[in-house]
Order: sequence, then structure tokens, then C-alpha cells
Amino acid sequence: MSQTAFVLIVESAEEDSRAIAEAVRRLGHAANVAPDAAGAIESAKVRPPDVVLAPWRLNGDVDGDAVLRQIAAAAPDCEILLLVDEEDEPQVRSALAESAHARLSNYLLRPVDPAVAREKIRLAALRATATRASRAMREQVEKGYDYDGIIGISERLEREVKRAAKLARSKSTVLIAGETGTGKELLAQFIHNRSPRAGRPFKPFNCAAVSETLIESELFGHVKGAFTGAVADRKGLLHAADGGTIFLDEIGDMPPAMQAKLLRTLENGEVIPVGSNELVYLDVRFIAATNRDLNELVKEGKFRDDLFYRLHAQGAIRIPPLRDRREDIPVLVTRFIEAANRENGLHIEGITPDALRRLVNYDWPGNVRELRNIVERMCFETENSRLDVADLPDAVGGSREIVAVGPLNWAGLSMADVERLHIMNTLRMCGGNRERAAKVLKIGTRTLYRRLREYGIT
Repeated sequence: MSQTAFVLIVESAEEDSRAIAEAVRRLGHAANVAPDAAGAIESAKVRPPDVVLAPWRLNGDVDGDAVLRQIAAAAPDCEILLLVDEEDEPQVRSALAESAHARLSNYLLRPVDPAVAREKIRLAALRATATRASRAMREQVEKGYDYDGIIGISERLEREVKRAAKLARSKSTVLIAGETGTGKELLAQFIHNRSPRAGRPFKPFNCAAVSETLIESELFGHVKGAFTGAVADRKGLLHAADGGTIFLDEIGDMPPAMQAKLLRTLENGEVIPVGSNELVYLDVRFIAATNRDLNELVKEGKFRDDLFYRLHAQGAIRIPPLRDRREDIPVLVTRFIEAANRENGLHIEGITPDALRRLVNYDWPGNVRELRNIVERMCFETENSRLDVADLPDAVGGSREIVAVGPLNWAGLSMADVERLHIMNTLRMCGGNRERAAKVLKIGTRTLYRRLREYGIT
């Protein structure tokens, strides 16, 4: 579904203005008719139009070029279609070729043919809404942050990243909680890079990716003859991380026997290789991550409570899932397109508003990793200069529309969804200042806080 455009019709001839307005309505767009130049300028100031239809010759001694400049000042992205009498057509064609107005690109002959009007207005509206969406995306990208590849504009994510930056300077063990694909390893690398250990090794290890029989040897190493196949001494990953940081991903999947051995290392730095009785002391900073509820695992007897308390001493840094920070998606999409272009010699110019809206509305069970993979695949497979709905996978292309991007079209949303989105946008506009947002919304601060709790906005 295309975005709704606002079309300003500057026409005193009732028959033509009625025909154009009907063409606009049949396309699903909104129209306003201004019978003269003064009315058109006032209308553009009140609500900047996406498309303007204005006569080639205005009545009286009005300077048509000056009028268009004033309208364009209020609506810099608008597309302009001229209404032209047949005898003026050759002159208009010549003028269009030399026009200084970048958006002055076409015209309609009088009397207006409804079918021709619909097609030309449709194309102009598509160009205008695409330009509007691109501008909105650029503005979002400019407002965004990039902490060593952690990209977004959402206050919730930035708050957690800033907390991680503070913990980075300490010696504390850090626990990162978040769903698969949210960027836990990226945040762990960020913490290491901001720590006094930045110049030392950073070693990631996925506890769920190694079998229970091998995990101890992988982490702690082994001596020759410790088990079948141990033909030589081998140092483990903890030795490799000495002086630096080890990142234990999916620690909730670590076997119970290994949890006890890890706790000993956390408490006093002791490491005992498999098959050895010799203690080795290492200086390693631990960062752990999980996509599971460790507190529940403790209650179920699947995770040691003493290890949990050791990991959770500073509280977990919680990376929100992508569905809870949809405002970050346009920024991420832009960055992923730029990366695909840079790394693969592509020339994708961007993404259409409809395609972007589908991406924003999808729930992203695989989070940022899934979004990146889909955008990269779209960049490779598209035959267009801009990613479009046809390039989307079926699961994403058919996503239910619950959020609009940029200038909003509320049609089809529940009142609760509209209110939630309006509050989120107002908060963003106010830089997260809730007292200021309450004043803009003309509600009490307590009422705003109650709404935030009701809609799960944090």
C-alpha cells in the first residue's frame, strides 16, 4: 500500500478543479482546492503538500514563479504539475526543460482528462512520498548513534550501552542478557575495547556450540594422555585470554559440572587443565551472555545459584529485542545497505517507503542478525536501484501493519496503537524528557507515566 499524499490544487475553474480532486480521491490521496494564489500559499504553510497542481498562467498580474517559490519554500519536497491550455503547450515544454524548479516536472492539458490526471498525479505522488521518506530516514540516521557498530536512535538501547561503557572501566564480571541476534557479542567486544584490557586478547566462546565432553578441554586445556586422542599438552581458551577478556556466550547452556569449575576460576583465577593436578593462575576478565532466564534456571536446579550471583553482581545489561525498538530499523537498514554497497561494489540507492514500512512492522524473531541478513540478500537479488516490496521475503512482505515510518498514516490502526505511537514520537521529539513530553501532549506527568506503563514504553 502506497503512502497517502496531500495534493494542493490551485484552480479557479470549478469543472477542472472538481475533475482533478476526484482523480486524487480515486487514488486514495487527500486533496485541498485553493481558488487563488493567496489561498494556495496559506494552505501550503498550514499543511505542506506533496503534490501541487497550479496554472501556467495565474489570473491577473500575479507572478506565478514567485508563488511556486513560496509554496516550494513551505514544501521543499513537493512535486509540481502545471495546468496548461493547449495553445501554451509548446512554451511550457520549453520552460520545463530550462526550469530552475527541480520538482517542476510535468503538466496537464485543459480541459483535464481524468485518466491522464490520475496517472500523472499517481507518479508525482510516488516521487514525492519517496523523497519525503528518504528525507525522514536521513534525518533519523543523522540523529542516530554508533558505538563501535552498535547502531540506533532508541533511548532504551543507548541507556544500556552507556551503562556498559561505565562497567567497562571496572574489573567486574559482566552479564549480558538478550535474545538471539540482538548483538550480545558486539556489546561484549565494545566493553573490552573500552576497558584497560583493550590491547589484550578478546576470546569469544559459545557454550552451546561445543559438546559436553569437549567443553572442559576447550576452556581449561589438557595434558598429554588426559583422554583418548590427547597426544600432546594443549592450552585452553582461558590461557589464550590471559591478561584480556573471555566472552562466554549462552552460558545458560553450560553443563552443571563445568559451572562449578568455572566458579572456582571466577573467584580466584585458578585453572586446572584436564588430566592435571597443577594449578595455573590466570588474569582473565569474564563477560557472559545468555538468551535464557538464568533466575528461572536457578529455580529449576539447572544453574548454580552461587555462579548466578557471581555473574549477576552488577545486574545484567539487557539488550532490548528489535521489535521493542522499531524506531532503530530505518537507521539499521540504511547502514546495512551502505555496507553492502561498500563491501560488494553495489549501487543500491535506498529503499522504498512501502518496503521499509514492512520491515518496521515485522516482529524480527532473529533480531538485528535476521534484519542484516535479509537486507544483504535483498541488495544482491534486487533488479532495481532501490529495494522494494517485491524484494522482500514472503514472511516479511506479508507482515501486519502496526507501525508507520516517517510522516504517519494512521488508517487501519487501533486507537491504542495510535496513542502508543504518538506518545513514542513525542518522547523522541522531546529527547526523552518526559515532563516536556507531557506538556506537549497536554496531559499530566502522572498520566503520561501511567500510559508508558500500560503500553510497555520504557
